[in-house]
Amino acid sequence: MRLERAIAEKARALGFDACRITHADAIPEAPERLARFLADGHHATMEWMEETAERRAAPRVLWQDVRSIVMLGMNYGPDRDPLENLKKADVGSISVYARHRDYHDVIKGKLKTLAGQIGALAREGGDSGPNVKVFVDTAPVMEKPLAAAAGLGWQGKHTNLVSRDFGSWLFLGAIFTTLDLAADAPEADRCGSCRACLDICPTRAFPAPYRLDAGRCISYLTIEHKGPIPREFRQAIGNRIYGCDDCLAACPWNKFAETAREAKLKARADLEAPKLAELAELDDAAFRALFSGSPVKRLGRDRFIRNVAIAIGNSGDASLAEKARALLDDPAPDVRGAAVWALSRLLPGEEFAGLGRENAEREEDPSVREEWRSAAAS
Repeated sequence: MRLERAIAEKARALGFDACRITHADAIPEAPERLARFLADGHHATMEWMEETAERRAAPRVLWQDVRSIVMLGMNYGPDRDPLENLKKADVGSISVYARHRDYHDVIKGKLKTLAGQIGALAREGGDSGPNVKVFVDTAPVMEKPLAAAAGLGWQGKHTNLVSRDFGSWLFLGAIFTTLDLAADAPEADRCGSCRACLDICPTRAFPAPYRLDAGRCISYLTIEHKGPIPREFRQAIGNRIYGCDDCLAACPWNKFAETAREAKLKARADLEAPKLAELAELDDAAFRALFSGSPVKRLGRDRFIRNVAIAIGNSGDASLAEKARALLDDPAPDVRGAAVWALSRLLPGEEFAGLGRENAEREEDPSVREEWRSAAAS
């Protein structure tokens, strides 16, 4: 166990908060579970999950030489209740993980450093030089089942990893290696009869415990979903403009959580509670500048402003109607359509009808014309 202890010490020195080891064949149930998820259509429009299913389900299919997997966790625990923004109608709520530097950038460099150190340690012990590969949500790797198999925590009823030491707030990374390392014991499921994560979900995205329908999940709807957000979910989205933390924040195990010790994972002040009125005015250049280095940037300005318009419609704040009205001339159809919906909720009926008469006929995009029609009929 000397090499395994040395790896854990190196990981801690690099800023990782958890380090455990599992073997490449540790998740034999994964192929069947993934196949069921895909067969049920719970991956929504994320076709890439189906395309990479075979590699995703089994580490040895992804890389046939892998023998051991070092699973790493980095705590990104917030310093305040992540749900407090949901009570503030004039601000947008950004998921905790996206209020700071992109975790891919933070973690991947540390993983590469640790992988190099593992190679050096192995050579010191007489190994001719192991091969290693690093992954941080950048390849078809089932990090959560592997982390559970390694003992970092267990997959809760919301399907996310839960840690006894860090609650819901662990970023995961993996190092695949040809070394034959001693595996750690898996963690037991400690959810018991608790349903807090299931019951808090605004869109009822969990058809059963331990099963997620991504097509109903606010994180999927605000980040992955392209085009207009389905009308049935818009009100439930509230002011969530990038992701959702409800099921994570509800977990009772968060009472043991700690705030992030990595400075780059501490929330930026300007992303903790950004004003909807200011966000609605962002053009592409301003959007890129504001979210430089943030995972929000990959969303793109148009999809982000679509989300902002939905939040404005849910605000109940008539003073934000002018911000939505300005978006009726936006170049992006998704933004214009969301602005129509927002105005239908903020303006008096007669005023909205008059606005529709002025704008609906000159609208060329069929999805936006449908927004005007649906709003007028409701």
